Amino acid sequence: MGMATPVDELPGGAEAQRRTALVRMLLGACLIGSNGLMVRISGLPPTVSAFWRMALAGVLFAAMVTFYRGWKPIPARAWAWLALPACAFAADLWLWHRSILIVGPGLATLLGNAQVFFMALAGALLFGERIGAAFVAGLGLTAFGLWLLLGGDWASLPAEYRWGVWLGLGTGVCYAVYNLTLKRSQSEADCDAPGAASTEQVLCIAAFGTALLLGIVVRAEGHSFAIPDLRTLAILLALAGIGHCLAWSLISRAMARLPVTLVGLLLLLQPLVAFLLDVLVLHHDASGREWLGLGVALAGIFVAGMKKRPISEPIA
Repeated sequence: MGMATPVDELPGGAEAQRRTALVRMLLGACLIGSNGLMVRISGLPPTVSAFWRMALAGVLFAAMVTFYRGWKPIPARAWAWLALPACAFAADLWLWHRSILIVGPGLATLLGNAQVFFMALAGALLFGERIGAAFVAGLGLTAFGLWLLLGGDWASLPAEYRWGVWLGLGTGVCYAVYNLTLKRSQSEADCDAPGAASTEQVLCIAAFGTALLLGIVVRAEGHSFAIPDLRTLAILLALAGIGHCLAWSLISRAMARLPVTLVGLLLLLQPLVAFLLDVLVLHHDASGREWLGLGVALAGIFVAGMKKRPISEPIA
C-alpha cells in the first residue's frame, strides 16, 4: 500500500484540497460500511473472523510503520494505557460479529453507531460536558427510528433477534470505551511530537493486543483458527486491509480538511451502505417501514453528533 500524496501538497489551493478530502471521506466511509457483509460471507465463527481481521490488520500496520515511519520508543505509561483499547475492541468485535450474524450487517452497523450517544454520555459523566438539546432530540429520533425498524412490537420479536439487538447496542458501548482509551494512549505516547511513535504504531500495537485476546477466546470456545480456502482468505484480507487499514487511513486524512458537521454526515454512509448491501447482496426483504426507520435513526445520530467536538472514529 503506497503512501498517498499529502493533502497539503496538492495543487489547486484550498478548494482542491477540500474536494480531495471529500472523496477520501466518502470512499473510507463506504469501505467501512462493507465490513459487516464481509464478516457475514466469510462463513467463519464470529470470534475467528474477528481474530483474523485484527491479526492481519496488525501485520499490515507493522509493514506501514517499518517501511514509512520507523519504530519509535513508547513510554511505559503508554503501554499500560494500550491494554485498555485492546480489551475494549476485542469486546466490541466479539459482540458486533455476533450481532451481524443474528440481525444482519445493516441493523448491526446502525446499532454500533450508537457509540455517538455513549461518547456524549461519557463526556458528561467524566469531563463535565453539557448535554444539550441536540443530543436529546437526536436520541429521541434514533429511538423512534429503531422502533420503526424493529416493527414497533419488541415483545413479538424472536428471543434470538432481541439478543442480537442488545449485542449491537453493546458494540456501541465498547466502541465508545475504545475511542476514549485509544485517544488517551495516543496522548500518553505523545504521537504528535517530532520523533515520537506514530499513530500507526499505536494502532498496530492495539491491533495485535486485540488479536491476542480474541485468540484466547477462540481457544476457549473450542474453535479452529484454520482458514478453509482461498476465498475465505481473500475475504479476510479485504476485511483487514481494505475495510480496516485503508478505510481508517482515508478517513483520518480527510477529517482535518472538512467541517465537523459534514464529517458526521458522511460517516453515516457506514450504516447506510451496510443496509444497502444487506438488501442487495444478502437479499434482505426490507419493508417501507424499515427504510423509514433507517432514515429517522440516521437523522437522529447526525443531530446528536452536531455538537462542535472532535469526531470519533468510525465504527468497526
